[in-house]
Amino acid sequence: MKLDSADYPDILGRMDALACKEGYTKIIAKVPEPFSADFAAAGYKPEARVPLFFNGREDAFFMAKFFSKGRAVPAWEDKIKQVIKLADETSPLGAPAELDSCLTCRILTPDDTDELAALYGEVFESYPFPIRDPGFLREAMADETVYFGIFQKDRLVAASSCEMDIAAENVEMTDFATLPSHRARGFAAHLLFTMDREMKKRGIQTAYTIARAVSYGMNITFARQDYILAGTLINNTDIAGSLESMNVWYKSLAGQ
Repeated sequence: MKLDSADYPDILGRMDALACKEGYTKIIAKVPEPFSADFAAAGYKPEARVPLFFNGREDAFFMAKFFSKGRAVPAWEDKIKQVIKLADETSPLGAPAELDSCLTCRILTPDDTDELAALYGEVFESYPFPIRDPGFLREAMADETVYFGIFQKDRLVAASSCEMDIAAENVEMTDFATLPSHRARGFAAHLLFTMDREMKKRGIQTAYTIARAVSYGMNITFARQDYILAGTLINNTDIAGSLESMNVWYKSLAGQ
C-alpha cells in the first residue's frame, strides 16, 4: 500500500515468501516510479499508472505479480471493455443538479457510524475492509478518512469516503454506496463533486479511485467529473460477493 524505503529491497523477497506460504495468487503493489524497474525485474507488471501521485511530483505504478495463470485472466473481459468505452464517450457533467429540498449532504461524524455501518451492510455482500463495523469507521475517521453522507430528512441514504494520504497529498475517493430504494438519483455524482471541492480545500494534489470494472454507473460517474482512466487491476478485489477487476481513475486537483 505504501512503500517504506527502509524495507527496500528486502520487501520483494518477503512478499514472495508470504504469498507462497499463504497460497496467495496475486500481489498488488503501489510503487513510486523510481522503484518500478526493480519491481519489474522481480516479476511485477504495471496494471495502472497515476501521474504526479506523490506530492504532485512523482508518478505511482500499480504493479501486479501473479502466482496463478488463472488469476491473471480477467473475468467479464468483454463487459469491462464495454464499460470503459461507454465511460469514454460520456460528456463532462460539471456541477451536478442541486439536491431536492428534503435532502442534505454533509461530512459525517463518529455519531453517524452506526447508521453508516448499517448502510454499508445493506449494500455490500462483501468488501475488502470492515466498513460494516462502526468501530472500524470511528478509527478511520480519527485517522485520515473523511466520510460524506446524503440524508433524506434524518435517514442516511448514500455515503462515500475520502481516504487521504496527507503526507503524500493524494486521496482515494471510495466507499460509494446508495440504498437500493434511492438509486438512479445522481447521489454518487453529487458526493464526488462535493468530495473534490473539499479535498482541494485541504491541499490535496491528486485524487484517484479504484472502481469496480463492471460497474457502468461508477465508471461513468468518474469519467463525467473529468477523471482519467489509468488502467485496470485484474481480478483484484473481493467485493459484492466475488473477486472482481477494478479500474483506476485519477484527477489532478491542483489548479482546479
